[in-house]
Amino acid sequence: MTTPVTIIGAGLGGLMLSRVLHVHGIPSTVYEAESSSSARTQGGLLDIRDYNGRPALETAGLTKEFRELILEGRQAMRLLDRDGNVLLDVPDDGTGGNPEVQRGELRQMLLDSLPAGTVRWGHKVSGVRAVGQGRHEVAFANGTTATTSLLAGADGAWSRVRPLLSGAAPEYTGFSFIEIHLFDGDNRHPTSAKTVGGGAMMVLEPGRGILAHRERGGNLHTWVMLSRPQDWFADIDFTDPTAATAQIVREFDGWAPELTALVTDGETAPVLRHIYTLPIEHRWDRTPGVTLLGDAAHLTAPNGEGANLALYDGAELGKAIAAHPHDIETALAEYERAMFARSVASNAGAPDLHAMLGDGTPHHLINAFTGS
Repeated sequence: MTTPVTIIGAGLGGLMLSRVLHVHGIPSTVYEAESSSSARTQGGLLDIRDYNGRPALETAGLTKEFRELILEGRQAMRLLDRDGNVLLDVPDDGTGGNPEVQRGELRQMLLDSLPAGTVRWGHKVSGVRAVGQGRHEVAFANGTTATTSLLAGADGAWSRVRPLLSGAAPEYTGFSFIEIHLFDGDNRHPTSAKTVGGGAMMVLEPGRGILAHRERGGNLHTWVMLSRPQDWFADIDFTDPTAATAQIVREFDGWAPELTALVTDGETAPVLRHIYTLPIEHRWDRTPGVTLLGDAAHLTAPNGEGANLALYDGAELGKAIAAHPHDIETALAEYERAMFARSVASNAGAPDLHAMLGDGTPHHLINAFTGS
């Protein structure tokens, strides 16, 4: 199959690119390894920033649809100590500039905005190669191939497209997150729901922490954060959820029971997520017919910027292609020049896990919120 614009990855960035191209009358095909849009959960809440995520949605013509997804009150932030004492309580008074939505709902909104058949599910990339004159052939594990004059890698941390441009590989940060869900918190887990409050709650100590969000329907989404070598987690049997949970919660001995209940009362098996990053100033030389966006281009530790940058990358790349439909190299050069600069600036100004869980925690975070 030959297509003019081929996008690898149906995450937020890839779908945003496809949507903006569609708005400008430019067809694209998105290839995704997952079997369907519901093949796995799509993470938790995202705060959509007014300087990147929201302008991207405006470019895509989806502001109205986005507003319908906003969860009111979720910008509240509560910081507790290990005994459950409130150190900082920032209410959501409706004036915050970063409205919260659920990642899965945002992704589905983008999927619904595309023509039927745009996304080809069940297409896991097995290889990519240049075939000359800026064209590339993508081979899939199902035995099919696609040849394209413009290849956009939106395929995340372990991108199969990135090696065409860069030898950079993600490196472990020293931090890992463990994801757990508690459903219908107000009725099934009232103490935990009260502890979390209306938005986000964090308990941070050097090298460890518990973060929880209140999601739609009062569901509680817990993230355990630990600074440990990868080998340490290899000793946890995550195929045995009960044993894994018991081993994880031992890292929080002495913490208030209403906090550890956010781990022990989980209704889903704990899921381990190692945190990787690419170099802050990751970039590559202009290579005909191919580019990257989102985590494939500038993977960072969770800091609130990743999803927003992916949306903005997709929108800006789509705009550049639409502005230069007969000069793709000019479009890609303009996009990459701006993207390199904004990804470095975003990383420089974003909170860092080493600071969040470093020796100065939680006082540096309190100072950041209070301006003291």
